Parts: sequence; structure tokens; C-alpha cells
Amino acid sequence: MKKLSSLIAALLLSLSVARADEGMWLPYALNGQNLAEMQAMGCKLTAEQIFSFNQPSIKDAIVQFGGGCTGEIISPEGLLLTNHHCGLSFVQKLSSIEHDYLTDGFWAKSKGEELPNQGLSVLFLNKVEDVTDEVLKGVDAQTTEAERSEIVEKNIRGIAKERKGDRSVRVEVVPFYSGNQYILFEYDEYKDVRLVCCPPWGIGKYGADTDNWTWPRHKGDFNIFRVYTAPDGSPAEYSESNIPMKSKWYLPINLGGVKPGDYAMILGYPGSTDRYSTSYTVKNVIHEEGPAIIDCRTTKLENYRKHMDADQEVFIMYASKQASVSNYWKYYIGQVKQLKRNHVYEKRVAQEEDFMNWVNADPKRKAEYGDIFTGIKAKWDILDEIEKSFVYHREAGWNGGEAISFSRRFMRINQMFEEKADKADIKAAAEKMQPAVETFFKDYSMPLDQDVTAALLNLFYKNNQANLMPSEILRIGLENGGDFTQYVAKAFEKSIFTDKARLEKWMQKPKALDKDPIFALAMNIIESYQTLYARYEEAQNLGNEGERLYMKGLMEMQKDRNFYPDANFTMRLTYGTVEPYKAADAVNYNYYTTMDGVMAKYVPGNWEFDIPQDVRDLANRRDYGRYANENGELVVNFITTNDITGGNSGSPVIDGEGNLIGLAFDGNWEAMSGDLSFEQKVQRTICVDARYLLWCIEKVGKCQNIIDELVIK
Repeated sequence: MKKLSSLIAALLLSLSVARADEGMWLPYALNGQNLAEMQAMGCKLTAEQIFSFNQPSIKDAIVQFGGGCTGEIISPEGLLLTNHHCGLSFVQKLSSIEHDYLTDGFWAKSKGEELPNQGLSVLFLNKVEDVTDEVLKGVDAQTTEAERSEIVEKNIRGIAKERKGDRSVRVEVVPFYSGNQYILFEYDEYKDVRLVCCPPWGIGKYGADTDNWTWPRHKGDFNIFRVYTAPDGSPAEYSESNIPMKSKWYLPINLGGVKPGDYAMILGYPGSTDRYSTSYTVKNVIHEEGPAIIDCRTTKLENYRKHMDADQEVFIMYASKQASVSNYWKYYIGQVKQLKRNHVYEKRVAQEEDFMNWVNADPKRKAEYGDIFTGIKAKWDILDEIEKSFVYHREAGWNGGEAISFSRRFMRINQMFEEKADKADIKAAAEKMQPAVETFFKDYSMPLDQDVTAALLNLFYKNNQANLMPSEILRIGLENGGDFTQYVAKAFEKSIFTDKARLEKWMQKPKALDKDPIFALAMNIIESYQTLYARYEEAQNLGNEGERLYMKGLMEMQKDRNFYPDANFTMRLTYGTVEPYKAADAVNYNYYTTMDGVMAKYVPGNWEFDIPQDVRDLANRRDYGRYANENGELVVNFITTNDITGGNSGSPVIDGEGNLIGLAFDGNWEAMSGDLSFEQKVQRTICVDARYLLWCIEKVGKCQNIIDELVIK
């Protein structure tokens, strides 16, 4: 790996003024300060044991899972542990009324019973390289922001293509520190990943929306898969001849449990943070982006719930979709609330005032940084105007109703008609859509989608300015008094995208789609979105340089501050300790929860708090075996001070000797502003205790075969 730029390297070596808990560190760039802090907290591992390209290390047990989560290898034969909510969509695809794995769970008693998952892959990191100089080749002081963006994108494409060559690897070039640095990551991709264990809904999804993003929790948020390879050990598509992976590294499991002050380390793939953003970003999230997302998703979830509660088949079809919508619905509710409560906007304003005082104290600094907020303000003036409509175009428009969203996949075929392509080519293109049609209608309820679409369009029309609205939504709203119910009903009755038989009939003799009401509305929304996007790009060109310089200037001004990079779905390491916390006046939370708390929340027949009979029987007998703590309790969840965010779901919680002690799955309500500002006193990571997941495997799933495969200490 090339040396880091002098600026970044100097910062990595700087003394930390923040507590060790804060920070999503690049594990390949751990320095003496990091290691000293980790060792003082209880880590007994060397940097090479944690992360190395020269020898097997813990890094080799950590994977990107399914394109949005983290997983870890926990056995010599490729067993992979991740969160229940990370694997939910794949379990849902395998489920039916006859085999309701979502409700009842799934437990493979042998490798022969493990279920393949189409479309699921995991990535193992095998190379890291600083490519900043190559990415910025051709960029100089005279380059405009639009030109810079074009040059950078072109260089990144060229670098990725050249490094990949004809190899079966994935190559990504990722910006750091607001585009002041670029790093290349290379991954091996394994595409044969089979389901091994999924606990029943009353364990894996216990507490559902009510408990989401809160502590105390009582959730067994885990699934187990297995990675398979070709017989020679190389990555391969699914085949019956494939064999379980021979793990390069796997995590033993420690049954000792946790107590306050215990060291806890997490390796994973956090998705996105914006800790160094300006006050303008925070203001926009509070007043524009956050409320718009909340309104759209509240409407969507209300209609999901109505249909899911009435029909178990619909529940199975929409369980994963509902969970996906719900997760960040509640996230944004909490984020907006805690940004206000924690006065993040005011803190950013004060920081910017300090920054400008520092800038104005030196002529050279004033020449470089003196005008940066002019562009930043211009950027956010535009975004404050369009952000609400921008969100609605996405959340309530082209990605709102499912039929509208699905119809977009036929844009290329419709374009072929405009280009007067050969009829045989058009028919062949239509026939190629058959797998997508099968997948879509397998998990599609037309009555549900009709209600969702009408409700979202009503909201779109009601909550947006006429000049920032798609022309068709404006027209239909004006003609129908803002009520889209009848229009949507007629559109759904006529469109080919709401009925499989109609669509398949069209595929046999395709014709232009311009008159299909759903497709026409989707195209109008997209056209309107593109107009808004042009303004978005204008805003970026006005303000991105200023924000990049602000990042650079902050790093110069605060030389003693530990400037770890924002999360960007690359591998990171965080370290902290197991700790309770005080949430508010007279509200003090313990650091762990138990099965007693699970039973206390039990509500028979409730989709969030029902518990399977066999689990209740085990709990009533206190049949916890070797997984009970010294007080005879079965610990379910615990909390640590680690710094994580979305994407860290499924990350391992590791003790000072490299053993698995838990599985990270959530953050807490009081620190929901954490993606923009780390909340030192209250920010916590919520984890499944390793003993609870082993108890579920042995006592609930009766999978002694899995227990025997693990290394348990």
C-alpha cells in the first residue's frame, strides 16, 4: 500500500483529545496511539493479529454481507453470523404459507438441509491502496468544481478497470475526508451463500417497530448462513458440487459473558456518517429532509400494516419490505428529535465562528479559506428550497408505489419503440424480463399497492409547492380536489404493471407503453426529478469546494483532534467498553437485559411481542443450561460504548483476546443524532449476547450439529 498523504498521516499520528470510544478507525492504519489506548482498555492483540495482508488475521473473518450489512465467519467450515434483519429479505424469499420460516424459524440439522439464496453474496477484503494522486491527476487550482467532478469520475473508472483487469474481483475507489483523499479497495466475492439458521419471528424480530432504536432491548437479532466455494476453494456461483469454505480465519466464542469496563472491539462496514458537516447540513436535516421522509414513510407503513394484519400471506410477502421502510422511518424520527435535543446545530454554528476567527487571524489562511462559506451558503439555499420535493419525488413518487417503481424497469424497451428498433429485438428484450416479472409478482399485493400509491400521491400533492411538483400529479390533483383514490383505482385496473396476466400478454406482443397510466406517471415523475436533479448538481458545484476546504481547514486548525474519516461502507474498527448509561434525569439503564425481560413484554398474538410456546416453556423452566450467568439469568442483550452506524448491523463484538462475545445490531434512542454528532455520554451500541444466540441454537433450534462445529471457550 502506498504511503498516506502527509496531511492524513500526520493526523493519524496526532494525539487524541476525544475518548477512545469515538471513532471509526481504518484498521490497516492503526497507529501507536490507537494501540496504546486499546491495550490500556484490555486488548491483548497485536495490530497484525487484527489486520494483515501478509498473514491470516481477524480481518479475514469479516465480510460485507448482502450489500448493506456486516457478517463474520465463526467456524472452520464457513459458518457466517449476521443479524436477523440483514438476512430477512432472503428468508422471506424462501418462505411461503406452507413453509413459513419467518414466523416459525428455520434450523438446518445437516449441511444437506441448508438452503441456497439467489442474489446473495459476501465480500472479503484482500487489498487496500491509496490512489489519491492518480484520482486527482489533471486537477489543479484553476479546475472548476464541475470539471473536477468529471475528471475524478473518469480517473476512478480508469483506475478500477485497470486494477481489476480480467480477474473475478470487485474493485472500488472511495473518497475520504470530503474528497481530500481516495483509497482503492479490492474484494473477493463469494456468491454461494446458504441459509443455515433463522430464529422464529418471536426471537429474531422481537419488539419490532416499538423497540427499534431503543434500550432496553430483548431481541435475538441473528441469522446464520454458510459460505460455499468451488472444490478448489475459489469463489463460485451456486452449484451442488460446491463445498463449505475452508475458513482463513474464524472467531471462537467466549461464554464468559461481560461486565462493566470490559473491552469490546467491533470490526465491520459502517455505511455513512457526516460528522464534519456544516451547520447548513444539520439545519436541512432537521427542517427539510427528515420531516419529509417521516411523512412519506408513516403513510406507507400505515397502509402496509392494514393489509399485513388482515392476511398472513400478505404478511409473509411484505415482512421484509415493511422492515426496510420502518427502520429508517423511526431512525429519522429519532434523529430529528435528538439533533434538536443535543443542540447539534448550535454547536456547528459555534465551531464555524471559531473557524472563521482562526482564518481571519492569518493573511495566508484568509486567502485560502476566507470565502468558502459564500459557496456553502449558496449551495444550501438551493437545497433548502428543493430538498422536501426531492425527497417526495423519491419516497412518494418513482420509488413510492411498487407498480410505479417496477414500471421503470421497462424504460429501455419503450425507448426501443421510439428508436424504431426491429420488432424481433423488442420482443426478445421483453422476454428477457420474465425472471423480473416472476420475482415482482411473487411478493406483490395489488390491493395493498393501490392503497399505498393513492395515499402517497395525496400526500405529494398536499405537501409540495406547485412549481416543484411533477406536472401530472399537479394536473390530477387539481382535477380531483387533491384526492387520487379514484384515479389510482382506474389506473390500476387498466395498467399492465398491476396484473401479471396482463403484463405477460403484453410481453407476447409488446407495444409502446406511453399510454399505460402507471408507466406514463412514472416517466413524468422521473422527468420532474431530473429537472430537480439539475438544480441539485448546480448546488453541489457551488458548495462542494467550500465544504472540502472546510474539512481541510478544520484539520489544520484542530491539530490535536482525532480526525477519523467519516463512514463510507469500508472496513472500520471501533473500540470501547461495556457500560451502563444515564438516559435522562432519574433514568439510569443497566448494561444488560435478560430472558425475564423478554417474558415481561410478552403479549399473546401480538405481531411484535408474541413468543413461541417452546421458548416460553424453556423460559418458565429456566432451562438455560451452561448459558446462564452466575445469577442463573439468561442474558439476552448488552450495551457498549462502541461507535457504529448503519452497515455495522451484524458486526462481531470481540473481546481483548479475539473471541466473539456478541453481535452488534442497533443504536440507542438518546444518541440518534450520532451520524452527525457523536454523543459522548449516551451513545451506545446494542448487542446480542453470544450466550443467548448459542442458547437459541441449542435449546430452541435443537441444532447440536452447529454447536459441535463452533469453537466455544
